[in-house]
Amino acid sequence: MSDKHDAEAGRTRLASTLVANGSLTSDWLGPYNAVPRHLFVPDTIWPGQGDGVRQGEAVSLSTAPETWWNAVYSDVPLTTQWDDGEHAGNRRGTMPTSSNSMPTMVFSMLAALDVEDGNRVLEIGTGTGWNAALLSYRLGSENVVTVEVDDDSAASAQRRLVLAGYSPTPVVGDGTEGYAKAGPYDRVIATCSVGRVPYAWVKQSRPGGVIVAPWGPEYGGEAVVRLTVGDDGTASGRFVGSSAFMRLRQQRTARPSSLTYLAAPWPADGDRSVTHLSPDDVGGWLAMFAIGVQVPGAFPLTERYDDGSYTLWLHDTAVTSWATADWEPDRMEYEVVQSGPRNLWDEVETAWHWWDDQGRPGFNRFGLTVTSDGHTVWLDSPENPVPIRA
Repeated sequence: MSDKHDAEAGRTRLASTLVANGSLTSDWLGPYNAVPRHLFVPDTIWPGQGDGVRQGEAVSLSTAPETWWNAVYSDVPLTTQWDDGEHAGNRRGTMPTSSNSMPTMVFSMLAALDVEDGNRVLEIGTGTGWNAALLSYRLGSENVVTVEVDDDSAASAQRRLVLAGYSPTPVVGDGTEGYAKAGPYDRVIATCSVGRVPYAWVKQSRPGGVIVAPWGPEYGGEAVVRLTVGDDGTASGRFVGSSAFMRLRQQRTARPSSLTYLAAPWPADGDRSVTHLSPDDVGGWLAMFAIGVQVPGAFPLTERYDDGSYTLWLHDTAVTSWATADWEPDRMEYEVVQSGPRNLWDEVETAWHWWDDQGRPGFNRFGLTVTSDGHTVWLDSPENPVPIRA
C-alpha cells in the first residue's frame, strides 16, 4: 500500500471522526486538509492507549508501516520523546516529555482560541510543529510565534515546518517568559499544562486578547481554560473541557515516594480513624480537579495489591505530612491513618463534600482569574471563589 494512499485514506477517516465529535469545525477544515499530520510525526512513536493517557509500545514506520499510518490517523496522542530526550531506544522511558497531541484536543483548543484574520498568536510548546503549522496556514506564518524549551524538539519541528512550507518565528527558551519582542499578541495558546498561568502571557496580550491553556492543580485533574485579558491587566474566564497534557517543564514538581515521608514502618506515628467516604470517590479526574483546587500542595499515589484492594497515599509537597486510606471490596468503612501538621485525608474529604454539596459541578462551571499577584479559581462567577482548605 502506498504512502499516498495511506495518507489520504487516514486523513479522510480521521476528519470524519473529528467532525462527528464536534472538535473539527468548518473554519479549521481547510487547515486540517492542507497540513497533514504525518508530516509532523517522527518515524518512531508511542501511540496513546485506552484513556488517551497511557502509552503503548513503540511503533516504527520502517518496521511496521501499516500500524504507524493507522496510529498517525487515529484520534490518539503520539508520544515522541521520553525523559527530556535522555531516553534512547524503542522501549518506553520513565516520563513522556513531548508528543503530537490528540487531534480532538488540538482542534477543540484551536476552536476555543477563536482566531480572526490578522491575529498575532504566541504558541507555548512547539512539540512536533503540527499546531504551529495549522496556525501558520490559517493566519500566515508571519503572525505566529512558537516557543519550545527543548533544543532537539525545536530543531526537529523547525525542519518539519520548513519542509511543509511554513515559517513561524521559532524561539528556543523558557515558555513561562513568553516572547515579548514580538508582542503584543491577540491570542496565546499553550500545548502543555500549567498550574500557574505565567503573568508574562497576560502582560504580552492585548486587552481583549484570549489565552487558552490546559490548567490543573497539583493534586490532579485538569481542564482547558479560556481567559480574556482585561484593560486592567487581569485575565479571567471559564474552563471549557477536560484535558490531560504534559506539564510545562518549568512548573514540574518533585513527587517523593511514600517511604520519604515515613520515619518508621507504616503506620509509624500516624493517627488512626475511619471514614465512610470511599477512596474510589476521590479518584475521578473531575473530582481530583475539584479537590485539588481546594487542597493545594498535595498529591495522591496509589499502591495496588494482588487481591484488587489498594491503599491511597496522600502526600504534601513540603514533605511534612502524609495520609493513607485503604480500599477493600464490599466495605462501607475505610481505615485512615494521618501524620504531620496537615491532616491530608480530612482536607480531601472536606473538599469532596463541598464539591458534592454544590451538585458535583463539571469543569464548565469553574473559572479562573489571573492577576499579577496570583490566581483565583471560582465557581459560576468570579464573586464566588472556591474555598482553600490547607
